[in-house]
Amino acid sequence: MNVVPPNRGTTYFSGVRTQVTVRGIQDIMETWAPLDIAWEGDNAGLQTGDPDARVRGILVALDVTEDIASEAVRRGANLIVSHHPLLFRPLRSVTTRTARERCLAALLRKGLSVYSAHTNLDFTRGGTSFALAKSLGVTPEGFLKSPFSLRSKIVTFVPRSHAGAVAAAMAAAGAGVIGEYDQCSFSGEGTGTFRGGPGAHPSIGRRGVTERVTEVRLEMAAPRRSVAEVVRALKKAHPYEEVAYDIYPLANADAEYGMGAIGTLSRPLPIGAFIPLVRRVLKSPSVRWSGNPRTTVRRVALCGGSGSDLLPEAIASGADVFVTADVRYHTYQEAEERIVLVDAGHFETEYPVVAAIVERLRRETLRRGSRIRVRAAATSTNPVRGSM
Repeated sequence: MNVVPPNRGTTYFSGVRTQVTVRGIQDIMETWAPLDIAWEGDNAGLQTGDPDARVRGILVALDVTEDIASEAVRRGANLIVSHHPLLFRPLRSVTTRTARERCLAALLRKGLSVYSAHTNLDFTRGGTSFALAKSLGVTPEGFLKSPFSLRSKIVTFVPRSHAGAVAAAMAAAGAGVIGEYDQCSFSGEGTGTFRGGPGAHPSIGRRGVTERVTEVRLEMAAPRRSVAEVVRALKKAHPYEEVAYDIYPLANADAEYGMGAIGTLSRPLPIGAFIPLVRRVLKSPSVRWSGNPRTTVRRVALCGGSGSDLLPEAIASGADVFVTADVRYHTYQEAEERIVLVDAGHFETEYPVVAAIVERLRRETLRRGSRIRVRAAATSTNPVRGSM
């Protein structure tokens, strides 16, 4: 049988064509950077467009502007994935009075969808701060701060004969992943008792008779966003008509989500060489910094964008330097001689995440059999012109 080669935005399996939709791209982004880790008040997520619209091409940018919308049309993209949300504060009208209103009107007129991953992308592994680290040659070891507890423990009770099948079904639905390990579970045997009523159809025993069955207590952890799917898989694989299970929220800090990043340079550099490296790599027109000019930089703390509130964590991490943006005057005073504090610009320290988004979307859409074109925007959206 001849199979037609895939067009962009379309996936073919054994001659059956399925469309890649805006919702599918949203799922890819939110599996990586779930919305429930975004700061309260943030407006990450789908900004404009039909979730079920077919995606023909994707343009990735830090911001959404009229020029970005025009570039998307010119390059055959009908979905813009941005870091900064277009709709951050409520609009009272959609006219041509402000740049944001004109941009929104243009997006609607051109039929463009916009998805934004903002603080949720800042707080995920491989996100904004990790991308900044990678661009500067820093190997990230973890987060500066890990305040997120986003996992639940699912416990069920299943006959020993079906314990393996239930565990496998739960794992396939997203349970049992701990770091680089999957199919992680714990089980212990005990005795379960039950008695079916007049309308019951027990798979073991008879109605009206108290049964005693050797059961396995099966425990698996899962991301909270996956709990409903895991429970559905559990019930489908379980032999009982009525399935007993418990869901416990976990207080453990989640290793996949946090703020900032800490890592080590591939080779130590004097601060006199590190600052020019930051300026050159990030294309920063100016870099402000304070601290000991005799510092040798080995360990680097980073936070893309406005991250100076993490200064105490950066100092506590043992970093020689903290690279971030939007640093206030008194924060430089707080740093004193304890750490070199570098302000390399908001746009500049966040822009590396554009390449990370492009790489993630290319890999995940290709893995799903799609050849959608994913491109970084060529149009700069930096509102800061530079220094004279």
